[in-house]
Parts: sequence; structure tokens; C-alpha cells
Amino acid sequence: MVVGISKLRLYIDSVDSQDWEAYFPTGLFYGVTTNPKLLAGGGFDFKVKTLTDLANRAFDLGAGEIHLQVWGRNEREMLAVGRDLGDIDGRVKVKVPITPEGIRCAYQLIENGTQVTLTALHDAKQALVAAALGAEYAAPYLGRMNDGGLNGLEEIIRMESVLRGLGSPTRLLVASIREIPDLVTLAEHGLNTFTLLPSLIDELIENELTNLAADAFQEAVDQSAAD
Repeated sequence: MVVGISKLRLYIDSVDSQDWEAYFPTGLFYGVTTNPKLLAGGGFDFKVKTLTDLANRAFDLGAGEIHLQVWGRNEREMLAVGRDLGDIDGRVKVKVPITPEGIRCAYQLIENGTQVTLTALHDAKQALVAAALGAEYAAPYLGRMNDGGLNGLEEIIRMESVLRGLGSPTRLLVASIREIPDLVTLAEHGLNTFTLLPSLIDELIENELTNLAADAFQEAVDQSAAD
């Protein structure tokens, strides 16, 4: 592991502040990730003022970071949005798709001091692009890789090997995780940054046998008090 890469970071992959209110008090989560599909599904419009309010709400509830994605039909439009998003707060990480237009946009944002998350990685070679640009984060989509016929776990582990082999500080932020065992497997291979949907968070923090043990402990306390 490269010196300077810090410990585990978990993110809440949701634009619903009720999810933030539920999970930030656990102390497990570093920040929030969003994307245009989540925002559209949540009824948000694509205006910088709207996302500014959303970011401030996340920060008020305990987020250390929020990842907000650019939009636009071309490089020029994406760049304008990216600059505005980057100006919201230093804790905003600007997500840019790793397309040819997105790469050019990301380069200009990074050159101007904006902290960028390259998103929608599906191939180990794209880790080279992230490292060359000096992106702070790069987000591979595990589930979508599998849907496309790839072995997503193997591909993401190769991405991590590429970044570590280069001594790059770019951090892989693994998204589209659908099963907790995949999270554990990736962690075993040194990956330490993940975003999780609320349904998966519940699976992470709940365990039936643990709950039964905790109930038994409390029953012993209650019985002792009754004696």
C-alpha cells in the first residue's frame, strides 16, 4: 500500500436525506455519492443551486464529502457545470464520466484545482487514464461489469494493482456493489473505498446470529434484575 493512502472509506449511495439521517449516526460513513439517475429518481432538477442545497444538507448531517456529477451534451457544457459544482465547497468532488469528452473536461478541471472523481470505469486500462490525469478518485462499476460479461472482481483488482504499481495516489471508489461477499473479497485484496446503496448497508450492519446473542445477553440482565 502506498504511503498516504488512508484507511477504509464507506459512502452512502443515496440522495435521500432520510438515509443520511439513518446512517451517519453509525459513524461508519465518510460521505455521500450521487449520480444523475439517483437525482432524477429523487425528483431533483439539474441546477447548481439545487445541488448546493443538497450538498449543504449532507454536510450538516455529517458527510465529509459529497460526489456530484457533471452533465452536458459536450465537453464545453460539462466543463461549465463542473466548475460551478467545484465552487460549491472544497468537500465537493466533481464526478466526470471517463469518456473522451469527459477526460478532456476532467483534465481542465484538475488543472484548475478542482478535485475530480472519474466515473464509470469498466476496464483495467482506464486506471492508467485516471493515474495519468491525477484524479483523486476513480469509480469502477462492479455490477455493470458483470452485466457486460466481464469478471468485475478480477478487473477491479487489476485496476488496484495498476494504481499501486504506478505509485498513484488515485483511490478506487467501487460502485455498483450488489453483494456483501464481493465487498469483503475486494477488501481482502487491499481496496478500501466503497459506496453502498441503503439496502446493502442494512445487510452489512445486520446479522441474525449477532442479534440473537445480544438478545440473550439482555435476557440475562433482565433475569438478574428480576431475581
